[in-house]
Amino acid sequence: MRIAIVTETYPPEINGVALTVQSLAQGLHGRGHQVQLIRPRQPAADADAALVDDDVQVTGAALPRYPGLRFGLPARRRLESLWKAQRPDAIYVATEGPLGHSALRAANRLGIAASTGFHTRFDDFARHYGVGFLTPLVFAWLRHFHGRSAATLVPTQELADFLGKNGFNHVRLLRRAVDTQLFDPARRDAALRARWGLTDDELAVVYVGRIAPEKNLALNVRAFRALQQHCPAARYIWIGDGPARAELARQNPDFIFAGTLRGEELARHFASCDLFLFASLSETFGNVTLEAMASGVATLAFDYGAAREHIVDGGNGRRIACSNGEAFVEAAVQFARDPALRHRLAAAGRDAMRGLSPQSVTDHFAELLANLRSRA
Repeated sequence: MRIAIVTETYPPEINGVALTVQSLAQGLHGRGHQVQLIRPRQPAADADAALVDDDVQVTGAALPRYPGLRFGLPARRRLESLWKAQRPDAIYVATEGPLGHSALRAANRLGIAASTGFHTRFDDFARHYGVGFLTPLVFAWLRHFHGRSAATLVPTQELADFLGKNGFNHVRLLRRAVDTQLFDPARRDAALRARWGLTDDELAVVYVGRIAPEKNLALNVRAFRALQQHCPAARYIWIGDGPARAELARQNPDFIFAGTLRGEELARHFASCDLFLFASLSETFGNVTLEAMASGVATLAFDYGAAREHIVDGGNGRRIACSNGEAFVEAAVQFARDPALRHRLAAAGRDAMRGLSPQSVTDHFAELLANLRSRA
C-alpha cells in the first residue's frame, strides 16, 4: 500500500508520540509499504527520516513552553496537491494540531480514507497549566476532530471504552509493543552506576519522560524521599527535559539529571537502574512502562494505560489505584525495604515483555488501514 503519515512530532524530538509514529512509519517501510511522512521542518536534520520513501517537511513553529517541540502550520492546499499527484491508499493523522487538521480536510475533500491517532489527553493538560476551565472545550474539539476520520486508533481497551462512552465513533484498538532487544537487562553498566556514586547493591531510582507539571512530579519526589529514609544511599536519576526541570533541580540538588536520551544510551541508563516510579496520571498509554519492564527494572505505576494492560499487581510489578498517593508512596517504600521483592518483580516484568512484538503491531496497523481503504 501507499500510506501517508502526518505528524506534528517526530525524532529528533523525544516523546512517546514521536517515537511511536517513527516505529510505525519505519515498520511499514520495512514490510514493503510505500510510506510518505509529512511533518514540520526540524532545525536539525534527522538521518532516520531516510528510512521512509518520501519525507515531506512543511513549515512549523515552536510549541510554547516546549522549545524542543514544534507544531505544523496549516498546509491543506499543499497536501491536496501532493495527494492529487500521487494518491495514497490510506492516510494516518497522528496529531490534532493545525497540520493534522489540514490533513483531515484534504483527505475528506479528495475522498481518501483517513484514520487518526488519539495519543495525548490534551483535555487533561489544561488543568495542569492553569486553564482548567477550558477542559470541556478541549475535549469537545478532540471529539470533533476525530469524528471526521474513518477510525480513531487508541492503544488500550480502557481508552477505547472511555472514548466510546463519550461520543467518539469508530474507535479501534492498536496495541503497543516494546523492542526487547534494545531494552534488555544485559545493558546494565557498572561504570555508569559508579559515576552516579552507587555500588551494585545500592538503589538507583529512575524517571523517564517529560519533566513537566502534568506528570505528577511532586508525588514522584515524595515517594523517593520516603524510600530514601530506608535506603540513604539511593540516587534519583532523571532522564528527559521540560519546563519543570530547572525548578526541580533547584529544589533537589542531589538529583542526577541525564538529559534527553534515546536508543542504546537510553536503554543503558534504564537497565542500570533498579526501580521505575511512574506517578503520571495524564498518559494515554505510557511507553516508558514497557521499556522499564523490558529492561528488568521493577516498575510502580497507577492502574491505567500501559500499567493496566500489562502489570499484574504483585506478579510482575505494582499497580496502584489511581490518585491514591499514599498507597503509591507505601509501595515505593516496600520496594526499598525488600530487595528480594524488587528483583522478583523485575525479572517477571522482563519475562512478560518477551512476547510483545513491534512487527505484529506494524502488521495490525497495516491491516487496519487496508480495511479502511476497502470500505472507502
